[in-house]
Amino acid sequence: MNRKNILLLETVAEDAMRMLENASDMNILTGFDETSLKHQIENNVIDAIITRGKGQVRDSFMEQLPNLKVISRCGVGLDNIDVSSATKRGIKVVNAPNSNADTIAEHTIALLLMLQRNLYNAVTMVKENRWGDRGTYVGDETHGKTLGIIGMGNIGKKVAHIAKALGMNVIYWSSKKEDVPFSFVEFQQLLTTSDAISLHLPLTSKTEKLIDSAAFSLMKTNALLINTARGGIIDQKELFTALQSNSIAGFAADVLAEEPPVENDPLLQLKNVLITAHLGSLTKTTYTKMCTMTVQNTLAILRNEAAMEKCVFNKKELENN
Repeated sequence: MNRKNILLLETVAEDAMRMLENASDMNILTGFDETSLKHQIENNVIDAIITRGKGQVRDSFMEQLPNLKVISRCGVGLDNIDVSSATKRGIKVVNAPNSNADTIAEHTIALLLMLQRNLYNAVTMVKENRWGDRGTYVGDETHGKTLGIIGMGNIGKKVAHIAKALGMNVIYWSSKKEDVPFSFVEFQQLLTTSDAISLHLPLTSKTEKLIDSAAFSLMKTNALLINTARGGIIDQKELFTALQSNSIAGFAADVLAEEPPVENDPLLQLKNVLITAHLGSLTKTTYTKMCTMTVQNTLAILRNEAAMEKCVFNKKELENN
C-alpha cells in the first residue's frame, strides 16, 4: 500500500484526530514546532498539510514540498495560506465554509450586549464587593437602536436576524445587494446612522484598513464598533485615537490586527474596550465540526474521491489553469 503523508501543523479536535489515526492508508506526521517541522520536511514526502490558523503556509514553504497536493485549514478564513501560490502550483486549498456562522453570530451579539449593557464592569463591580456602586452604573439597551452590518454574508445574515429579534433596526452595506429583508445603504450612510456597527468581511487588499480615520469621523459619538471578522479591517492606530477621544463610545472584538497583542497594549487599557482571544469559533461543537469536515475532505482528495461542495476554495481557479 502506498501510504500518503499528512503533516499537522497544529492539533485538531479529538474526533478529527481519531479519523486520521483510523485511516490505515495514511501516515500522520506532526510539526508543532520549528525543530519537528524541519525534521518532517527533511525526512518525508509530504502529500497534505492540515493547519488551524497559526501555522503559516507561504510560497517558500510550498517550494520545499514538491509532492504537496492539499493544504487544509480547519476553519473558514485563509489568511495564513498563500492561496495564489498554491493555485499556481496546482495545490488544492481546503477550508470549512459556513461551519462557524452560528457560533460567530452568537459571539458577535454577546459582545454587542456586553458593551451596550456595560456588563463586564457590572459583573466586576459585584465580584469586587462594590454592590453599592450600582448607583454609578451607566448602560443602555439595544432595542430600538440601529445596527449597521458591513458584509452581509452567511454570518452577517445570522447576526441581522438575531438583532432584529432583539428589536433592532438593521441596515447593511456589502459588495452587492442580498436577498434579505434589511435595507441596503451606502457605506457612508451606514457609518453616519448606525448606533452599532458590526464587521463581517474577509481581509483582502480592498478591505484592509477599511475602517480608517475618515470612517471614524463619520460615526456617531455613541456608536459601538464590533469586530469578529479580521483585525486588519480596522486601522488600529486610528481606532485607539477614536476611542481615547470619545469619537465613538466603545469597541468589542474577537480579533486584532496583531495577535496576540503586545504586552500592555494601550488599546486594552481603555475602559470602553472588550477583547476576546480569537476564540469565537472554539466552542466544542463548532471546533469539532470544522476539524472533522476538514479532515474528511483532505482524506477524500488524497484518495481521489470527491470532496464536499464548496470546500475546495480554489476549485474554479484550478479548473481554469
